[in-house]
Amino acid sequence: MDSVKSWVSEHKLTSIGTVWASAILGSLAYNRAAGTAMKPGLRIIHARLHAQALTLAVLSGAAVVHYWEPKPGVPPAENAHFTG
Repeated sequence: MDSVKSWVSEHKLTSIGTVWASAILGSLAYNRAAGTAMKPGLRIIHARLHAQALTLAVLSGAAVVHYWEPKPGVPPAENAHFTG
């Protein structure tokens, strides 16, 4: 798990792009398998909309993780976000 976390931390944009592309393909495959009577252009628009929503959620999660990640070279007392 740590190796995946470190790879994602080093390759943030690649990870987000992969999630976006996977969401597009997944949405297109789902719409095709569901047998909905949508035109191909409308299927592409819906797939893009679903991918954008998922990408925004992933970006928000990445921002939260980046904020709470300990900063290298900073003493632990200054790394604390909450002081009680």
